[in-house]
Amino acid sequence: MEVIDAIILGIIQGLTEFLPVSSSGHLELGKAILGDHSIPQESLLFTVVLHFATALSTMVVFRKDILEILKGVFQFKWNDELIFSLKIIISMIPAALIGFFFEKQLELLFNGNILLVGFMLIVTALLLYLADKAKHTGKPVSFSNAFVIGVSQAIAMLPGISRSGATISTSVLLGNDKSKAARFSFLMVVPLIFGKIAKDILGGELSMESHNTGTLAIGFMAAFISGILACTWMIKLVKNSKLAYFAIYCFIVGLIAIALGYIY
Repeated sequence: MEVIDAIILGIIQGLTEFLPVSSSGHLELGKAILGDHSIPQESLLFTVVLHFATALSTMVVFRKDILEILKGVFQFKWNDELIFSLKIIISMIPAALIGFFFEKQLELLFNGNILLVGFMLIVTALLLYLADKAKHTGKPVSFSNAFVIGVSQAIAMLPGISRSGATISTSVLLGNDKSKAARFSFLMVVPLIFGKIAKDILGGELSMESHNTGTLAIGFMAAFISGILACTWMIKLVKNSKLAYFAIYCFIVGLIAIALGYIY
């Protein structure tokens, strides 16, 4: 992968992570268009590194929330922060199990299969459309809601299914407040990404001797910087705008991806 390709893909990840349009799907489309011929394991590794960068940018933007949660947890009392943390842990279970038992199968999906990406983007569009029609309430995310949202996050491990789109849509369809749903969606992925990176480091997959370390670092920085800018600018848009606009966008891009898939 060339340096300029890494920068472009990093920017794509940073800009699309916080909108319900599937950053992984856009990455696979970008790889296909740029002619990335990495083997599936390397392709997935690059994707994970970029997700790690945007997880860090999420921490920067939500630093006050995270500090409040940590302070509350270390009070060792049954308070709102501890309850929120437990909900986050519950939401992680489905994706952690899928990642543990089906990691190799998932790797094979990150190989430029833009036909799959196209169809999954249309699924994302449908989810967003249904969520846009749902009635909004002031209901917070419950423990049972957290698990269901976690299942949607696990499904979103497929390229083309928007993680934020799937989790926010699921939460809204369950009757939760959109603002609370967005906050929960952005924060729930942070420990999951950190866990994945820790596993890769311990397993030697992120060895500094890797021939593509420089490219990974450049992609990481591009995703991190653009992620901070996008998160700061776009979170309000995600919370307040109608999801139907994103549904239309995903539907159009999905059709384009399907067409490209048949052409190539």
